Amino acid sequence: MILQLNVAAILAIAGKAVWQKTKPVIIKDVVFLPILGFLGIILLWWAVALANHELMPTPPEALIANLDYILNPFYQRGPGNLGIGWLLIASLRRVLIGFLLGAVVAIPLGFLIGMSRPAMLALNPIIQIFKPVSPLAWLPIALAIFNLADPSAIFVIFITSLWPTIINTALGVASVPKDYLDVARVLEMPRWRRITKIIWPASLPYIFTGLRISLGIAWLVIVAVEMLTGGIGIGFFVWDEWSRLNLSSVFLAVFVIGLTGLILDFAVGKLQEFVTHRPTTVK
Repeated sequence: MILQLNVAAILAIAGKAVWQKTKPVIIKDVVFLPILGFLGIILLWWAVALANHELMPTPPEALIANLDYILNPFYQRGPGNLGIGWLLIASLRRVLIGFLLGAVVAIPLGFLIGMSRPAMLALNPIIQIFKPVSPLAWLPIALAIFNLADPSAIFVIFITSLWPTIINTALGVASVPKDYLDVARVLEMPRWRRITKIIWPASLPYIFTGLRISLGIAWLVIVAVEMLTGGIGIGFFVWDEWSRLNLSSVFLAVFVIGLTGLILDFAVGKLQEFVTHRPTTVK
């Protein structure tokens, strides 16, 4: 009996010590506040659904209605009848192809603009003209060029993801301290070595900021583009379910789109930490 009491006391002390260590993390802003914000959105949705229950489902009703999509995301039940996992993969493929092509073009252009005043004077007006153009304005042009929905969607992603990466890369290159470059000239360092050893490392945080913005825009645009072009993709899924007045599936798609965007941004942030060896956020 005494042994059992001693064991219980030891476990209680150990549990209290663990709780003292984890309590600040759980109660502070790392876990508790995001959960609180998410619950607030769920409660707001619930309140709006109760006020307009004829069209809008409550969160439990939407969860039950979407169980098949959630439990079987990769089903194939005939032509065009695919699980939401396949639709998400199709959209991600278009986004990543267009985004990577944009990065391959944008980063060298950003370096050119940042390092050369004539290039900046020549290209900056073009960037300022095309940057505000709506992504959907490029879709008819892309359809006229390619005459197919898939390459047209990739082209729209490519053209709209260029500008943030170009601007941030040019800003990063232009922000390299002049003293560093002066020392490199004194040491008679070749131009390519100055780029790889001084300008490139100093510009990486700016480049990754541009890439994160571009990827967010790319993921935002693909949903709108797929709504107009049709085919297989998460964007067309949203439009198709809305045409059927199936708002439960629309809410599921909104959640999947948002979660995927969060994961993509997190992945690029971790890649930035790996490459630059610096944290992406200030603790």
